[in-house]
Amino acid sequence: MSMPSSRAHHRGLTLAATSLGFAVVQLDVSVVNVAIRPIGAALGGDVSALQWVVNAYTVAFAALILSAGALGDRIGAKRVFIAGFSVFTVASAVCGLAPTLGVLIGARAVQGAGAALLVPCSLTLLNHTYPEPAERSRAIGRWAVGASAALSAGPLVGGVLTATLGWRAIFFINAPIGLAGILLTARFAAETSRSADRGIDLWGQLTAILCLTLLAAATIRGGSAGFGSAAVLAGYAAAAIAGVAFLAVEARRARPMLPLRLFRCRAFGANTAIGLLINVAFYGLIFVFSLFFQRGEDFSALQAGLAFAPMTLAIMAANAVAGRLEQWLGTRAVIAGGALLMAGGAVALEGIGPHSPFVALVAQLIAIGFGLGLIVPVMTASLLGSVDRSRSGIASGTLNTARQTGSVIGVALFGSLIAGGRLVDGVHIALTIAAALSLVVAAIGVRTRMSQT
Repeated sequence: MSMPSSRAHHRGLTLAATSLGFAVVQLDVSVVNVAIRPIGAALGGDVSALQWVVNAYTVAFAALILSAGALGDRIGAKRVFIAGFSVFTVASAVCGLAPTLGVLIGARAVQGAGAALLVPCSLTLLNHTYPEPAERSRAIGRWAVGASAALSAGPLVGGVLTATLGWRAIFFINAPIGLAGILLTARFAAETSRSADRGIDLWGQLTAILCLTLLAAATIRGGSAGFGSAAVLAGYAAAAIAGVAFLAVEARRARPMLPLRLFRCRAFGANTAIGLLINVAFYGLIFVFSLFFQRGEDFSALQAGLAFAPMTLAIMAANAVAGRLEQWLGTRAVIAGGALLMAGGAVALEGIGPHSPFVALVAQLIAIGFGLGLIVPVMTASLLGSVDRSRSGIASGTLNTARQTGSVIGVALFGSLIAGGRLVDGVHIALTIAAALSLVVAAIGVRTRMSQT
């Protein structure tokens, strides 16, 4: 084998390894939703407890991702990526074997920590493997498409696995993927250079974890105790204090995990806010509709997974055309149009009730999915285009943090609305909130001068 073809072979397999890492992380953001009811039946727990099966993962993922990128820069991205895949794979096996709900929730948090190690280091490895800008752009595009497909297909994959092999299979399926990723990375990826000046922002990290955990806990508790109860208000107050402490720490550090000066750029701040808000709306709806399909419509886990198929296909179709639409219409128009589609779909679903015919919901689900699929790639490109290329890693990490924080808030908030047997009324309120948030995203898109790439 000649040197050029050998080098291309190694680069292609490194791309495969990093794509597997990003895809499996994104899959586990959404794959669990349709298995929530079978998990509850097997391990016990009400809606509030089951929300933590989803949120333990996303809280750890969101809170740790920025520090994980710094760790990769400090000791080598290849080493941290393999460690992340190992942690994620072992934690997935523990999830699959979990005898109690508490063990499952704890293992999901460890899974989220592994996911945080994987994502930024996968991008760093790609940047190192593909130094030429054009080749790197194509490689990152393939890396992102696989993750988008995995994220979109999560409910469908979860439904099929739960129905055919049982809910534990949604975690065991990660084992062969993890082993393949570890072997490919160890054999073919080159280690990156180390940067001794990229330290870990310990106090920033601790306050971020505390803020997100308290915010999720207070919101979930609000569903059962009421949002005006003393415990819930105290939780929100503590979360606010932790959030202010985080901002204070980041403002004072020479090398913060989240450089606040990035937000001086309006396009960067706007796209970060859009990422947060659309994830609140979308992943909150995915959680409540997973339960609505199974409890309100009496669908099996497989049927519930298949019910999300039109939305999944719409997301993928929109991802494919978003770039061309952006070139034709402009960034602001595509973001605003996608958000209006999401809002329209949510409003059109307001009339649903128990045993509504599924055929009456399909167009609305497609509208929500297509709207989201238009927004995400355009928003991501605009955010990365608003910062210097040398800061693309921290910018990507910030967007991922914002989006996963939105997922935490969405599942906690929307899940609290359906707690205590308020399924249909809760779904209606969730749809109203999702529509309102989508309109806010549309307004941000229209009013902000976005960066175009």
